[in-house]
Amino acid sequence: MSDITMLTGATGYVGGRLLEELERSGVRLRCLTRRPEYLRGRVAESTEIVRGDVLDSGSLAAALQGVSTAYYLVHSMGDEGNFEEIELRAARIFGEEARTAGVSRIIYLGGLGSGSDLSAHLASRQEVGRALRESGVPTIELRASIIIGSGSLSFEMIRALVEKLPVMTTPSWVRVRAQPIAIEDVIGYLLEARTTPLEGTRVVEIGGADVVSYAEIMREYARQRGLRRMMIPVPVLTPALSSLWLGLVTPLYARVGRKLIEGVRNPTVVRDPAAASSFAVRPRGITEAIARALANEDREYASTRWSDAGIGGGGVGRRRRPYGRRMVDSRSLTLEATARAVFAPIRRLGGDAGWYYGDALWRLRGFLDRLAGGPGLRRGRRDPLDLRPGDALDFWRVEAYEPDRMLRLRAEMKLPGRAWLQFEVEPRERGSTLTQTAVFDPRGLAGLLYWYVLLPVHTLMFRGMLRSVARAASSPSA
Repeated sequence: MSDITMLTGATGYVGGRLLEELERSGVRLRCLTRRPEYLRGRVAESTEIVRGDVLDSGSLAAALQGVSTAYYLVHSMGDEGNFEEIELRAARIFGEEARTAGVSRIIYLGGLGSGSDLSAHLASRQEVGRALRESGVPTIELRASIIIGSGSLSFEMIRALVEKLPVMTTPSWVRVRAQPIAIEDVIGYLLEARTTPLEGTRVVEIGGADVVSYAEIMREYARQRGLRRMMIPVPVLTPALSSLWLGLVTPLYARVGRKLIEGVRNPTVVRDPAAASSFAVRPRGITEAIARALANEDREYASTRWSDAGIGGGGVGRRRRPYGRRMVDSRSLTLEATARAVFAPIRRLGGDAGWYYGDALWRLRGFLDRLAGGPGLRRGRRDPLDLRPGDALDFWRVEAYEPDRMLRLRAEMKLPGRAWLQFEVEPRERGSTLTQTAVFDPRGLAGLLYWYVLLPVHTLMFRGMLRSVARAASSPSA
């Protein structure tokens, strides 16, 4: 049999992280997905992408040929209808086809929790694990508590609550104990599960180094973000009522988030310590897990092309939306000019050349910044034509610079949060596409008020700047 590893759920949060590590390890990899277009350009050339659906036995039968190990990382919580029934049916079909294809191992990531009153979400996760274990294929079911990492749904909901609510009325469920685990440690367990000795099936409980309450997780997040938060216990808020309240505070996660929050009444603590003797992973504590999530977020976000947030070429494109906790305003123009010509005015930004639009407003902003103790516009720039990472540029700092392609600036003005401004130029068959993206990471309620109160001004400034840069790029002198 060929030693192929199949990965389902590669477009998801955990699956995407695991995909990178499997490729880095040189594993012969096949990704099963309903939408291959979502993965093209994001995987290594050696990784095979096949179209298939875990609810379609025909597509599974073909995709599982030659597979020795299969990762089952799919769920249906975001789907409409009875997600428990859909998940169970999918697991049974997958298990049957895996057995028929001669798969030697299934690895599944489920959820911690025990008792007869499990939430629909946790009960479904464990029913899926049971169906896979009963398929006849040796199965390792990893059961995890809350996953801490930038982009994980549980962490994003906790963050949204802490960032938006200076005063929180906290129901009794925030005192329920959990054993949150860092995403890096989850990936470590998943990688080891592929090669660890296995006879029959196993359920392995995994968690971080600390057992804490949801309230303690929120307090630690607030501490690391420098936020002061007050929590007032309210005994009448049940998980069901809290899920409705969550939909008002964090509508971005409302549908899936409600299903998750209904499960917080169940403690998710490791009871069987067998993972410590069977795996080499030594999980981090909650403090380090949150610190790494916040630090990794900046690196991952910076390495992601902000213009990929749905901006189309041809004419003017614009996208304004939240990205995690950040606010993004991205605009693009396609010009009949070379990339070098389009980038020329960007290279001259700031200092004596100014900002191409609304210079009086920029000077006013610089004056206010100096009054607040910031650098204002007095620093100018080191060289009128040359830029390097680390250069001061008025009240910005050059964070990344690629000649004729990209300039990213990090704001050093006084702000209730953090801000970036990025310009990208992408060559086209006839001309180039110029994309300008402003990103704001608000700090608490003051940061959100700052963004929305100044939104009309920022819209005017950023739109005018983009068009002025485009005109300068299209001039004969460029």
